[in-house]
Amino acid sequence: MSTGRHNASITVLGIETSCDETAAALVRRGADGRGRILSNVVRSQLDLHAAYGGVVPEIAARAHVELLDAAIKQSLAEAGLGFDAIDAVAAAAGPGLVGGLIVGVTTAKAIALAAGVPFIAVNHLEAHALTPGLTDALGFPYLLLLVSGGHTQLLIVKDVGAYERLGTTLDDALGEAFDKAAKLLGLGYPGGPEVEREAARGRAVIPLPRPMLGRPEPHFSLAGLKTALRHAAQARAPLSERDIADLCASFQEAVADIVSDRTARAFELYAERLGPNAQKALVVAGGVAANKRLKLALEAVAGAHGFRLIVPPPELCTDNAAMIAWAGAMRLARGLTDDLSAPARARWPLDPDAPPALGAGVKA
Repeated sequence: MSTGRHNASITVLGIETSCDETAAALVRRGADGRGRILSNVVRSQLDLHAAYGGVVPEIAARAHVELLDAAIKQSLAEAGLGFDAIDAVAAAAGPGLVGGLIVGVTTAKAIALAAGVPFIAVNHLEAHALTPGLTDALGFPYLLLLVSGGHTQLLIVKDVGAYERLGTTLDDALGEAFDKAAKLLGLGYPGGPEVEREAARGRAVIPLPRPMLGRPEPHFSLAGLKTALRHAAQARAPLSERDIADLCASFQEAVADIVSDRTARAFELYAERLGPNAQKALVVAGGVAANKRLKLALEAVAGAHGFRLIVPPPELCTDNAAMIAWAGAMRLARGLTDDLSAPARARWPLDPDAPPALGAGVKA
């Protein structure tokens, strides 16, 4: 741990290798606490994994080794800075695919050691949680809906390092459910954009269940919806283009209803925990936040409960290194650094003391 730097300008190099995006970025946190992205380089591995219908960990790790040095070099060049201008190096140290995480963490430690600056191990989920401080200068506290390929959670973000989980998924994450739905219907990967594209030309006329609606705990369950989609598809086989579009529209509408209901319950718990005068802000982060129908549904439910909806730009909702660098800057400002023995972690929950949800898969 080092001395806090609340009133100093901080420039951090961020590295992200938790899944299949190889990313490097430079972010500056000004003395006023506001952030500025100096560069944000993302090198996608999508073409390497598309043929397999999902991310292959061994392929991802090898690609990170091949791509990361060039991404860091490009990030520095775009920012017009050298290693001598950075105050710390932050890397996503979990949760994620451990092979890729090791590549990023090892590289970050080497740079930090050579440059004589602190190393910061960043929780990838915390980086998502703190992004609105970079994009909207949003202060604490606020409610976070994290929706990605591996995580679906509702949390109260109280401060850096202080999170209270209200709800989680009992089975599939939301992005995972979209991917599985797309694969079931013969669509491409990643599944979320493919399902959304088909849904735009379909009609939500096929009855599908809305699991967990009205339950007092704001948990999610999506496996039953996925099973119902499969049964509906089998009943209509062979599927026409209209069938596929209608199935996608019906699936997406069911998801929108589920997320709206679960988030509405989280609003009530947020008010109970923090009091009626707490800041009413809902942040949506993670790759699924790019879904336009979901955003419309969340705008409606947030407005009905008097909450402001904040969705970072799409490039900062998917995996990126700018959010890692910003989380590193926030931690450095509070004097929070890590030594070079800090490990890469396949699992790293934001709220390790939260009681497990009955039946919940270990997604964190």
